[in-house]
Amino acid sequence: MLKTGVSQVLNRLTFASSLSHMRRLTTPLSKQGKLTKPRQLHNSHWGMVCPAETPEGQACGLVKNLTLMALVSVGSDSSDVIHKLQDWGVKEFEQLTTDDMNNPKMTKVFVNGNWIGLTSDAHGLFQYF
Repeated sequence: MLKTGVSQVLNRLTFASSLSHMRRLTTPLSKQGKLTKPRQLHNSHWGMVCPAETPEGQACGLVKNLTLMALVSVGSDSSDVIHKLQDWGVKEFEQLTTDDMNNPKMTKVFVNGNWIGLTSDAHGLFQYF
């Protein structure tokens, strides 16, 4: 079986371009297909996939890039972090009232993409961690 595109020359024009080149995501679909859904960004890509950085031509939308500020971690257990958040005083869903939900001074707290609760001292929570 012959595979094409397994190796590439690293783009070293600028530091940002080489970083972007190393963070490419390739969808394993034929570039000749005319399907539009795999080429479009999904709402869950917000903040993780760059909406503008994609090649032109047939590979448009099939090759995506992680945003430069995205951080991907593997194999981390979130239970310790959640326990520390509870110790800090983050209000969980069972404790929330409608006033808390509508309060503009409350900040949402997410762990691994899951909404854990709300805090009124986001800066203090950040300093704690």
